[in-house]
Amino acid sequence: MGDCGLEAEKSKEAVGREAAMLVQSGMRLGLGTGSTVAHFLLSLSERIENGGLTDILGVPSSIWTEKRALELGIPLTSLAENPVLDLTIDGADEVDPNMNLVKGLGGALLREKIIAQASRRLAIMVDESKLVENLGTKSPVPVEVVPFEWDIHLGFIDSMQADAKLRVTSEGNTLVTDNGNFILDCFFEDGLQYPEEFEQRLASRAGIVESGLFIQMATEVLVGKVNGVVSTLYPKHGDL
Repeated sequence: MGDCGLEAEKSKEAVGREAAMLVQSGMRLGLGTGSTVAHFLLSLSERIENGGLTDILGVPSSIWTEKRALELGIPLTSLAENPVLDLTIDGADEVDPNMNLVKGLGGALLREKIIAQASRRLAIMVDESKLVENLGTKSPVPVEVVPFEWDIHLGFIDSMQADAKLRVTSEGNTLVTDNGNFILDCFFEDGLQYPEEFEQRLASRAGIVESGLFIQMATEVLVGKVNGVVSTLYPKHGDL
């Protein structure tokens, strides 16, 4: 791992550790998915093991998160048993100045959004490279679709000035989500200018399950820097 990779890991470790300090005893948590969440889960498990946290239950947003949480001794529950969560901790692929997000490069966007919507707070962990002026600048916007006639959505998405591509694995096979669906990654030449409108049009189309746009959902964003310092961003207008 090169210097940039080491710095990125240090940043993820710092922000994961800081996010774990947001958790209080008795909380019902949403547990996100991804490489930064991996550091958060480790720090959370250490606090539980050391006796710093008691009566913690988490709802995992992916099969990977469920497996890792169980390995670390983090007790799990479900939304059926705990329909309102106190706090969800997750990562993001992009964050704009209004704290809107692009999520889903890890493929768990649908479950992540279900859990986020059930949460009183959504704390997002990123490094500085994930901060953008417009969503869709550095990362594609993932869109989860049912496998049936999935390719009919390509032209529809292209009509909204996006280049949609079916996501495949490193072996060249179609990626299948934990829900048995496919993902179309939507690329924008100059970023996504009107994310709310884009999301609304996607939501109106049969066969499109969900997008990786998380609009006005984050309550705080923890930003890890290469020197290990973590800063926290909050909504500008206090309307979340």
